[in-house]
Amino acid sequence: MVSGMTMAERGQITQEAEREGEGLVHFGYRLVKAGEKKNLVRTHFATVAEKYDFMNTVLSFGAHFLWKKRAMDALSLKEGARLLDLCGGTGDMSLLAAKRLRNAGKVVLYDINPFMLEKGKEKLRRKNLDSSVRFVLGDAELLSLKTASFDACIVAFGVRNLTHMTDGFREMLRVLKPGGEMVCLEFSIPRTRWFRWLYDVYSFRMMPLLGEILAGSRKAYTYLPESIRVFPSPEELARLLRDIGFEKVRFRLLTDGIAVIHKARKPS
Repeated sequence: MVSGMTMAERGQITQEAEREGEGLVHFGYRLVKAGEKKNLVRTHFATVAEKYDFMNTVLSFGAHFLWKKRAMDALSLKEGARLLDLCGGTGDMSLLAAKRLRNAGKVVLYDINPFMLEKGKEKLRRKNLDSSVRFVLGDAELLSLKTASFDACIVAFGVRNLTHMTDGFREMLRVLKPGGEMVCLEFSIPRTRWFRWLYDVYSFRMMPLLGEILAGSRKAYTYLPESIRVFPSPEELARLLRDIGFEKVRFRLLTDGIAVIHKARKPS
């Protein structure tokens, strides 16, 4: 079929690419140098920023709203909590967090792309919640944030786009307070065979076509399904989180595994 890879093979390919002596990493199915990937990702999100939210809703048939709400609900945020929304982009997770915390906590939306960040500011401003959120332009793999300064960290559909995913997770672990929670919402592959076949057809034939028609970029929406196929399986990502130093690692499949909520904690 279109993807032609098992979940284990996808994760192995990603890990092997990161270990390459020349520093090669995946940008979709392409192997590129680490520095080149950062530039490609910046260009990708600069291209899609204007219609990013619209395309998310169209391509997921609106399911991304439910997935994000469930990911936010997985965090036990208390009054006065400080939350890091990493790779926060257009601000959906920050919006959910700001509504929950209001003025009783603080949200930091952190993203490397100024175009996506500006869209996030506009969204929070329209809801009169921008005063509850601090917007920071920066690299998720090298956070300009103090160690042990956040009660919780959430990243939604962002770690696939990092050049070195392990560095991003290590930074999350660093900035969390002891006992702090991390939730990662990410795409994966359906578990049911017939649904996986249907998802492959939709991903590789319909997504690029819809991207071209509705957003003017076939290339951007070819990268999306490819990046999902080379991302580690939920089981592999759980092992990675444990190896990095997180504890109480677990995951929950959504919509037969199209999306996955990963949850972990920094040791007390």
